[in-house]
Amino acid sequence: MQRHARTLMLVQVGIDFLLINAAFWLAYIVRYEFRFPITVAEANYVRYTEYIPISLLLSVGLLAIYRIEGIYNYVRGRTWLEEMYGLLTATFTGIVILVFIFFFFRPQFYSRLIYLYAGILIVLFLTSVRVVIRMVLGSLRKRGIGVDRALIVGGGEIGRAIMRNVLAQPDLGYRIMGFLDDDPGKTTIGTFRLLGSTDALPRLLSENAIDEVIITLPWHARGKIVRIMEHAERAGARVKIVPDLFQLSLSKIAVDAVGGIPLIGVKDAAISGGALSIKRVMDVIIALLLFLVLLMPTAIIALIIKLSSPGPVIFEQQRVGRGGKLFTAYKFRTMRVGADEEKELLLHLNEASGPLFKIRNDPRMTRVGKWLRRTSLDELPQLFNVLRGEMSLVGPRPPLPNEVALYEEWHKRRLDVAPGVTGLWQVSGRSELTFDEMVMLDLYYIENWSPWLDMWILLKTIPALLTARGAY
Repeated sequence: MQRHARTLMLVQVGIDFLLINAAFWLAYIVRYEFRFPITVAEANYVRYTEYIPISLLLSVGLLAIYRIEGIYNYVRGRTWLEEMYGLLTATFTGIVILVFIFFFFRPQFYSRLIYLYAGILIVLFLTSVRVVIRMVLGSLRKRGIGVDRALIVGGGEIGRAIMRNVLAQPDLGYRIMGFLDDDPGKTTIGTFRLLGSTDALPRLLSENAIDEVIITLPWHARGKIVRIMEHAERAGARVKIVPDLFQLSLSKIAVDAVGGIPLIGVKDAAISGGALSIKRVMDVIIALLLFLVLLMPTAIIALIIKLSSPGPVIFEQQRVGRGGKLFTAYKFRTMRVGADEEKELLLHLNEASGPLFKIRNDPRMTRVGKWLRRTSLDELPQLFNVLRGEMSLVGPRPPLPNEVALYEEWHKRRLDVAPGVTGLWQVSGRSELTFDEMVMLDLYYIENWSPWLDMWILLKTIPALLTARGAY
């Protein structure tokens, strides 16, 4: 993707030039033709031809300021809000300079309001086109078009942190080809394949068109890091190094600066203290609203289950919550009575990875149960768990005790927060994901939690439920 960064930048500059002039022309129309907000006296009327040199000068000046401020620098993971803020400050800096110059020489000739209108329209136009471009590029990158092929060297905690960020944000533009590690105990993680030891790097670089090598080795392996850098540079691949920061988890690192000197410290977990209170308030309010809205559909589903097959309407099951605490989770019953006792006989049909047990066409499922599973309506009673504080609306999948017993050490970090009715795993593929990928998405969620992320996941859950992609 970096190969095309210069071309994309030139296209963006051309689009910005046209949009800045279009915004200035529209500002002129609003000011002189619509005469907003006050009537323009005939004596103060200025033809647009008088403003063309100003519009062109403003365009060139703003493009220069955008370049200086790094607006055109490609930064992975930069949000559209960050881009909008950069455009806002750079645009009004340029306009203030232009207004000062022109009103110093000709204070009575030009309208002051036209510059305010132009500034607002320029920010709106340029931000809007960037949102569209991001959506188009993000869609292409999810399909593997215009992405950088990368190798990760090191499959430890930091290597997995890179993997889960790439998995959660496909629009970053990375395609991880696999990872290398000298630990013989390391295995493939989800879809991220172990390609061998670090000695295999020269061969992999020569056999594959690798754009970037990401090194996540500990600092005591600096001799090996230098050799890896030399191999990558000879093969024409870029090198990025992620410091291990004395083996601290990246989710606990806070970086500050004093006079340009970086200070590294330990920060609180993303969902703790005040953040935990905010999340709880959101859960209660939204769960109550959903409970009231879905009260009638819930009653109808309960009646259908009761009439369609013998047994209780609600299925109760022990699950593991925050901090490893057990709780009773409630779901609509989707299987015949005694289905748990039949599980041992069906283990050979398991289609899930890791400690999970799932069968696409489970013979224990009732006809109504299959429909409930496909639409995830069987999880509606879990709103009661949310109101009781045992679950959250958004969070990791609530695991079974026998699943937790098979967890690797890094898997257990998903128990740091309350499990959720929905989660990043559900809107990113649901049952199509491997267990390791599900855990990586859960850890990404924990490390990057915000109220906006919860709202985004809740909104994304709606189309995921409607399409029933990966649900069984």
